[in-house]
Amino acid sequence: MFIDLFGSFISYLILLIFVMIGVAFFTLLERKALGYINLRKGPNKVGYLGLLQPFSEAIKLFSKENLVPGVSNFIPYFCSPIFNFFLSLIIWIVIPYFSNLFSYKLGLIFFLCCASLNVYSLMISGWASNSNYSMLGGLRSVAQTISYEVSLFLILLSFIVLGGSYYLIDFYFFQYFCWYIFMYFPLCLCLFSSFLADVNRTPFDFAEGESELVSGFNVEYSSGGFILIFLGEYSMILFMSVMSVVIFFGCDLFSFFFYVKMIVVSYVFIWVRATLPRFRYDKLMYLAWSCYLPLSLNYMIFFCCFKIFIISLFLYWIKFS
Repeated sequence: MFIDLFGSFISYLILLIFVMIGVAFFTLLERKALGYINLRKGPNKVGYLGLLQPFSEAIKLFSKENLVPGVSNFIPYFCSPIFNFFLSLIIWIVIPYFSNLFSYKLGLIFFLCCASLNVYSLMISGWASNSNYSMLGGLRSVAQTISYEVSLFLILLSFIVLGGSYYLIDFYFFQYFCWYIFMYFPLCLCLFSSFLADVNRTPFDFAEGESELVSGFNVEYSSGGFILIFLGEYSMILFMSVMSVVIFFGCDLFSFFFYVKMIVVSYVFIWVRATLPRFRYDKLMYLAWSCYLPLSLNYMIFFCCFKIFIISLFLYWIKFS
């Protein structure tokens, strides 16, 4: 028993190391892609083609002095980035690895719980800094995340009703012959937009509106606190990319093309940032409550009725066969 626990701990530690390395190179990919999309070059000085740039910036940030505002509430101010970083790492255990590392039969519920808790770290960061800019960014993040988590939950609930399982490994068997994106393309677009809003990415980056809120809720953070928030955000982006592939593009983690699909979905996050301007805030709320909510509700009702019809048809066939 102890050997199994120790092996699981070492495996999860290796997983976290590779997630952090993936975050580092994802930031490099983002800066390179944004540079070429804007007809300029990205980072290309540190190392070969700029490959060591993320590590150079990490060393620079961690070596800077950590400034704490004198009027801040120190304990929540200090703990909220750590809590944010912890949530972004613990959520990786729900991915179906087809091994004895971790196996959650309630993986979708655990994912929704961690995604819902993430808003508290942003809210506490904005409140504990005792700054008007931070407070406004925190309030925006609360309203935005709660709004889009409703449609996110309903979309996932539709697949739970259809498949009858919270287990993410079952998505591999459900999509063995046909991917869900071909059958539920509108839901795929809604879910991807909800992921964008949940991780505060453009065009839904109201919690970190740099051009109008001076970086929003993290304006008072420097050095270690800022890099923990930064790592937590980009780790969640990679996780949302993996979840998108698991739900809509097949779930075979032993296939090389699974990771190709994950990189393509991650690139779409960058592409959206380079292409679309920030929404107006009332348009953001209108999109969540007047477009995504009715669409996801209608799909869920349709799936419920469809499943009841199939079960009734099957029972009728058994009765008269």
